[in-house]
Amino acid sequence: MNDMTAEELHAKGEHAKFREMKEGTQEDWAIISKQYFEFAEGLADRVLAHLKLLKGDFGGFPICRLEHSLQTATRAHRDGRGERYVVMALLHDIGDTLGTYNHPDVAAAILKPFVTEEEHWICQNHGAFQGYYYFHHLGMDRNLRDKFADNPYYDTCAEFCEKYDQAAFDPAYESEPLEFFEPMVRRVLAKPLASMYVTDEEAA
Repeated sequence: MNDMTAEELHAKGEHAKFREMKEGTQEDWAIISKQYFEFAEGLADRVLAHLKLLKGDFGGFPICRLEHSLQTATRAHRDGRGERYVVMALLHDIGDTLGTYNHPDVAAAILKPFVTEEEHWICQNHGAFQGYYYFHHLGMDRNLRDKFADNPYYDTCAEFCEKYDQAAFDPAYESEPLEFFEPMVRRVLAKPLASMYVTDEEAA
């Protein structure tokens, strides 16, 4: 990977020359593509840094949001779940800082290229399923999740919330530290299973 920063590369002239995309040349896009994939190599670092923003953010809960994430992932890992599932469990609430009203969508968007369709669906819809445990205390419909009753992933999403998510607010539980999960995050985010921005050969 080039040790120069993006700003240094730009100042050196290593950037596209077009003013509008329709003016772009193959040379322009070769420059952009090279820097795109170099930047992509740092994705895990950026995700982990953002996850750490949840530390100390309690929001009234018994434990902070980072500890909840670690506890959810630890429970899934100790239950024998696969690496992609565990990473999904770790990152399922990473959207809390930016998606106050739709945090599952934020997490699901980050994870989509790297997890299975089922794992993505669980992450994207866990908010409605988690609501089963508290919506009724807020004057909401705790059975909101039932609108997904015909979905093939309904049971696995309900299971995720029951066994790992809603259960992960125990101050006495000994979670694995974030460092334990970092290698998993790096492996899972190293190469997408599918993406419109990479070829099938690159994703394989």
